[in-house]
Amino acid sequence: MIGDFWATASTAYKAVVFSALGLMVIGFVLNMIGLAKHNNGLALGALPVIGAGLLLHMVGMVIRSREIRKQRQGK
Repeated sequence: MIGDFWATASTAYKAVVFSALGLMVIGFVLNMIGLAKHNNGLALGALPVIGAGLLLHMVGMVIRSREIRKQRQGK
């Protein structure tokens, strides 16, 4: 089922999901570097990057739910 879910997803959804994951990973890495080097500015500055990734993830959920709703109405 998971393979089918990904196979039927649109290109826009996939782009948003990968962008969201990328932003969250970059944010987490920057946060860890900032904490390890005792650089509070970098550690705190990474939080909006993580937040942007989470927002993109929510946008992806909206896109996918609309796609599923359209598929169900078409059946």
